[in-house]
Amino acid sequence: MFASSTLLFEAPNWVGDRLVINGDGGLFAVPAGGGELEPIELGGVPEINNDHVVSPDASTVYVSAEDGHLYAVPLAGGIGRRVSNEHGVHHYLHGISPDGERLAYIGLENRDGRRITNVYTVPAAGGVDVQITDDEFADDGAEYGPDGEWIYFNSERAGQAQLFRIKGGVVEQLTSDERVNWFPHPSPDGSLVAYVSFPPGTEGHPADVEDVRVRLLETSGRIREVATVFGGQGTMNVPSWSPDGQYFAYVAYPIS
Repeated sequence: MFASSTLLFEAPNWVGDRLVINGDGGLFAVPAGGGELEPIELGGVPEINNDHVVSPDASTVYVSAEDGHLYAVPLAGGIGRRVSNEHGVHHYLHGISPDGERLAYIGLENRDGRRITNVYTVPAAGGVDVQITDDEFADDGAEYGPDGEWIYFNSERAGQAQLFRIKGGVVEQLTSDERVNWFPHPSPDGSLVAYVSFPPGTEGHPADVEDVRVRLLETSGRIREVATVFGGQGTMNVPSWSPDGQYFAYVAYPIS
């Protein structure tokens, strides 16, 4: 466990024996077993939000910047590179394919005064975007499964937010309960999906909620409770499984 009373950190990624976390518009590394924070140089990238993923070979961290674009930053240091294109959406990064070739993100656009979010992918090296969903439901948290085919996401297409996955236009609903479920993270072997569950009636994914539950969904449909924390959208909004699938990381915001 790592704790701080001065820095609000969020969104842990697991990289080898370290975690990459966001805090105050920057990135830091910390040993998974606890230790000191080490700043990660962003290479001239604009201030970032708390959406970021790490390449499978642990050489690059991809980030969402407050200017609405996605950037690639070398973890060993170097100049950041913009990945995303200008096509009328604000980019929120959530996933990377197992081969490191594509990024999955949420594109936010304003359409007739309404905020519309859909799932997109784009080559990590830069290239043409592919729109995966095209609807007016609130979609978020797009993340690749371990087979590189299914993309997991949460959506309000069932009313309140529940977990789904999509492949080739086929959509499967994974949860259907009274709680508001966000940010599905499939384990490396695909046997479990870790996610964040908000109380019934929660709108969106607020940052400070007392009854936030970290859960595991089994392939059988059984749900296992892992923890109940004071937390919110930064608790586990990015992929956070350890490479061996034995652990995953999350953040709580306890009030003393």
